[in-house]
Amino acid sequence: MNLGIAGRKAIICASSRGLGKACARALAEAGCEVVINGRDARKLEAAAAELSSIAGAKVVPVAADVATADGQKALLAACPQPDILVNNNAGPPMRDFRELTRQQMLDGIIANMVVAVELIQKVIDPMCERKFGRIVNITSGSVKMPLAGLDLSSGARAGLTAFLAGVARKVADRNVTINNILPGAFDTDRLRSTLSKSAEQQNKSEAEVAAARMAGIPAKRFGNPDEFGAACAFLCSAQAGYITGQNLLIDGGTFNGAF
Repeated sequence: MNLGIAGRKAIICASSRGLGKACARALAEAGCEVVINGRDARKLEAAAAELSSIAGAKVVPVAADVATADGQKALLAACPQPDILVNNNAGPPMRDFRELTRQQMLDGIIANMVVAVELIQKVIDPMCERKFGRIVNITSGSVKMPLAGLDLSSGARAGLTAFLAGVARKVADRNVTINNILPGAFDTDRLRSTLSKSAEQQNKSEAEVAAARMAGIPAKRFGNPDEFGAACAFLCSAQAGYITGQNLLIDGGTFNGAF
């Protein structure tokens, strides 16, 4: 399927690995020029080299922390007028809410809510003027199905979801869409790290813990990041202009609900 976005310019945050990298790959395959981002310069350069090999895609790596003003400035210097913005940022680690300090809570809200809003503020008016814009926010399945220990992450991402619900409706007539993708358990470095810690705590092997986790997923497996990237690319496509303000849950059926 031709997504109709060849030649479009895309910024994908936190894309040196994991789901962000999968989104960058899918957009590069669709013919987009992509700006990828991460804080680890070596991993970022490796990701850029890999992605550049895809159909001669133009890939620009920007090593920066998007939670900072300088990091955002660097991203937009590399791509002043993106047609596509994929917001993504790592969430705070699992922690009992009683242990959270005020500063940790503020940091979590900044990382998983404020940063996305700030970037959208900077790119949305030019998108409206050009009558094309696609904004996708990678949030979490925990927005719909909160998990104890991820309260800060869930709360910040749910806040972002509610904040942008009204914004999405205000720009829909300019062919600018804002949607969220809510991932469940995908086979990424982050998931493997979580499984490893759980295995250590339970005195079990990582394979045993992974098997138990998959058993609770109706699809009986973890998601493949490329599946996630393909969904993101479709939401960024020309054909997705009538989809906005939506939350796409991709979790193998884990959330047991009809709506």
